[in-house]
Amino acid sequence: MAVKNDLLGYPRYVIYQDPEMFHFSIDSILLADFVRIKKNTKTILDLGTGNGAIPMFLTLKTKAHIHAIEIQKPILELARKSIEENKLGNQITLHLGDMKKTHEFIKGYLFDIVVCNPPFFKLHETSNLNKNQYLTAARHEVLITLEEVIKVSYKHLNQKGSLFIIHKPDRLTDLLYLLRINKLEPKRMRFVYPKEYSEPNHVLIEAIKGGKPSNLEILAPLVVYDSNNKWTDDILKIYNYGKEDYEKQTLNQSELIKS
Repeated sequence: MAVKNDLLGYPRYVIYQDPEMFHFSIDSILLADFVRIKKNTKTILDLGTGNGAIPMFLTLKTKAHIHAIEIQKPILELARKSIEENKLGNQITLHLGDMKKTHEFIKGYLFDIVVCNPPFFKLHETSNLNKNQYLTAARHEVLITLEEVIKVSYKHLNQKGSLFIIHKPDRLTDLLYLLRINKLEPKRMRFVYPKEYSEPNHVLIEAIKGGKPSNLEILAPLVVYDSNNKWTDDILKIYNYGKEDYEKQTLNQSELIKS
C-alpha cells in the first residue's frame, strides 16, 4: 500500500512510496545534492528514477527540463502520483521503459546532465536475491549492468556534458575503469561515511564526456551520523535545501491572504 511522506526535512514536496515494493533511500538525496548545475544546463536525464526522488529534488536547483526513465510500471506510477500532487508535471517528464532501449522513446535526444543511482551489486550464482522482484531489480544487476548504464549515459550526453553517479566503494575500480574506456572522464569524487572514522559506504562521482584525463578533484568527505547517531550538519543542510526560500514564499502568501 502506498504511503505519503515528506521528501525533505520540511514540508516542501510529498513523495509516495510503497515499503513492500520500493522506497527511496538517502543515497538518492545525496546524489541529487551532488549534481552541479551550470548556467547553460537545459536538459537532464535520470536513469532508473524509481519513485522520482532525484528529479523532484533537482527542481529545487534548476529550471531545466528533466526526463526520468523507469522500467517497472508500478514504481513509475508512484513517481507520477508524486509529481502530479507537487505540480511538477511541466518540468518533469516520465518515461516507462528499459534504459537499454532508450532509442524507442528518446531517440537522438542529448542531455547536458545524466544522473543515475544504479543497482550496486553484481549478479552471481551465489547472490542472495530478495524474493521481492522490485527490491531485487533496485539492488542487483538483474536488468542492467554498470557497464550498460555507462554506455547509455555516454550515448545521451552532449559533448562536455556530465554524468553524476553513486556507487559502492568496493566497485570503485570497476567504475573508474568503465568510465574512462567509455570516454567519460572522472572529474569530481566524494566519499560518504556512515560515521566519522568508519569505512565509506558510498562514493559520488562526476564524469565529463570527452573530458581530458587529468585533474580529478577529491572533495571533503561527507559524514552522515555524528557520535550521538544524529544527522550531521552537512546532511541536515542537504535535507533542508531550499527551506529558506520556501518559508519566505509561504510567509508572503500568508500576508497576502490576510490583506
